Amino acid sequence: MDTLRTIANVDHSRRRFLRATGVTAVASQLGMLPSANAQPVTTNLPEIKPGTNVSFGPLKQIDAGDLNVGYAEAGPADGPPVILLHGWPYDIYSFIDVAPLLASAGYRVLVPYLRGYGATRFLSSDTPRSGQPAAAAVDAIAFMDALKIRKAVIGGFDWGARTANIIAALWPERCKAMVSVSGYLIGSQEAGKMPLPPAAELQWWYQFYFATEHGRAGYDKYRHDFSKLIWQLASPKWNFDDATYDRSAAAFDNPDHVAIVIHNYRWRLDLADGEPKYDDIENRLAQGPAIGVPTITMEGDANGAPHPEPSAYAKKFNGKYEHRTITGGIGHNLPQEAPRAFAEAIIDVADA
Repeated sequence: MDTLRTIANVDHSRRRFLRATGVTAVASQLGMLPSANAQPVTTNLPEIKPGTNVSFGPLKQIDAGDLNVGYAEAGPADGPPVILLHGWPYDIYSFIDVAPLLASAGYRVLVPYLRGYGATRFLSSDTPRSGQPAAAAVDAIAFMDALKIRKAVIGGFDWGARTANIIAALWPERCKAMVSVSGYLIGSQEAGKMPLPPAAELQWWYQFYFATEHGRAGYDKYRHDFSKLIWQLASPKWNFDDATYDRSAAAFDNPDHVAIVIHNYRWRLDLADGEPKYDDIENRLAQGPAIGVPTITMEGDANGAPHPEPSAYAKKFNGKYEHRTITGGIGHNLPQEAPRAFAEAIIDVADA
């Protein structure tokens, strides 16, 4: 569960609001996407009940940078590439219904396990188990390089949305367009040091728990139940069943999972050092770079995780931009809870 404390400017005069059934769209006047109304451009995707699909089929593995990455692939090999990135505590099954929708529309869909999840493994025992944001972004670029993908549409939520943001901001030549749940999530250690009002700090209880050795041990021992609690808090209206959760929870048995998660949250509070090789990237991110690639940001109307209002980050997108709020009790895990809406956003932004 993740919405980092970010550097985002608010400008209420630079947006307009548009409504349609089930979707609220906000199109930035900095550059609207071609659809100047709330209805997605795409109308030919089939309706799908979340949870219709339960398996990706055989996974693939590829050496990429510091990792041997496990990933799912769907769609034609020569289709326009789409890379979908999950967050914590989630996994590739967040896109279990999104992937076949996009594949049916002709896209080549790639869904990798992040470092510390599922079938992804470090190639060397000597590599630091860093969970800092720059490391995840470099991993994604290495994954694209290994697959010889020059440029892709990138979509994600939670840690995956931040990774997509970083690539779009620092390597725009590799990102054709982006879909980002909860908007602009680039932050820094300095931003993480800023105290928040008590009610806001309460929402970050798990981050402070992870800052202690007691919390590290507790997460290691109870990672299955702990992560299920996060799912329930982050998506309070999503009635997922045990089978749905257990398919994803298996990814948390990765031998590096706890180390990656704990480092991520300690790094944010400046309680853990980052890798020096990422210093330049983190310094650039600390400036709060704007994102110029075509972007659709999304939010569920029942997201129980900490998240900013769209007006707080709209100005960070200075290219073609639109925001969509998905109604109907949709929580933090938006791609899995509202797969058709997420797939529509990917296709619409790819056509921008």
